[in-house]
Amino acid sequence: MDEILRLFPERIRIPMKAKLQHRWGSMQEIRFRLAQPVELIFDDHTEWLSDIKPDRRDSIYLLNQLSEFSLYRMEDELREGYVTIEGGHRVGLSGKVNTLHGHVKAIQHIAFFNIRIAKQIMGAGQPLIPYLYKENYLNTLLIGPPQTGKTTLIRDVARLIGTGWEGAGAHKVGVVDERSEIGGAKKGIPQHDIGARTDLMDACPKDEGMMMMIRSMSPDVLIVDEIGRDSDVQALMEAMNAGVIVICTIHGNSLEALQKRPSLQPLFRQNVFERYVILDRHKRPGNVHRIYNQDETNLLQKSRCVSDAVDWRASFHRDDNTGWI
Repeated sequence: MDEILRLFPERIRIPMKAKLQHRWGSMQEIRFRLAQPVELIFDDHTEWLSDIKPDRRDSIYLLNQLSEFSLYRMEDELREGYVTIEGGHRVGLSGKVNTLHGHVKAIQHIAFFNIRIAKQIMGAGQPLIPYLYKENYLNTLLIGPPQTGKTTLIRDVARLIGTGWEGAGAHKVGVVDERSEIGGAKKGIPQHDIGARTDLMDACPKDEGMMMMIRSMSPDVLIVDEIGRDSDVQALMEAMNAGVIVICTIHGNSLEALQKRPSLQPLFRQNVFERYVILDRHKRPGNVHRIYNQDETNLLQKSRCVSDAVDWRASFHRDDNTGWI
């Protein structure tokens, strides 16, 4: 976890490393707030570096590490409110907002940081993948609130489709990774295993990236994280009309809530998704609560998995060496 520890000044880095040694696998977030103790959020509890309260100098150090001493390079990130660093870890930013003509221009006087720990869990998508395949892969939408394991699952689904599994051979996969979280790329090269036949479009807006990927790499399956904008929906529709299978994630609590969102109406009117995977926030991250088909029948009640019934609770386990985002 050197890419995370390097963000902090020595007076915070050393005690943090000592406290977290051998426990990185269960880390979810590090919350860094000016004048408050550093908060360490694990899978099942929270701890504090009680004797350390960051000051303005510490926040400047952290910002310099994030920006490589050039805030100008972070102009887009400061407007969006987050930075993705090597390894796919996302650093959320909060503070005083600077606006221009009623729109956010940047975040100034940043006083709050949220470092979300990204981890690859090989096999996380194995119980799910048979539900997404029926002679060919199916257009699929994974739905869940933040920190329910959407990115972890879709990363491993990309790996399984691009490498092959017992139910299907390897297919060409195109990953459009706007936030650099799926592949965790460094200079365009994924740091996570996303599949032998998988191509990556890193740090590219989803709507443009999907069209670029179709034109340049001719994927069988497109993988996209966190759709939601009107332009995302339009690009998804164009990709599907071009004969490309799309598997994507979206923030939401339920299928019913998503069906009320105006930007998503074209997708639901044309009934384009053949699978809806609902993740449960109230259990451990990665817990699949329901899988619906186009008729909104819950397939978990009548398993069609290769090995018959799947005990999801047993399949999606966690130990000290794994974690979820």
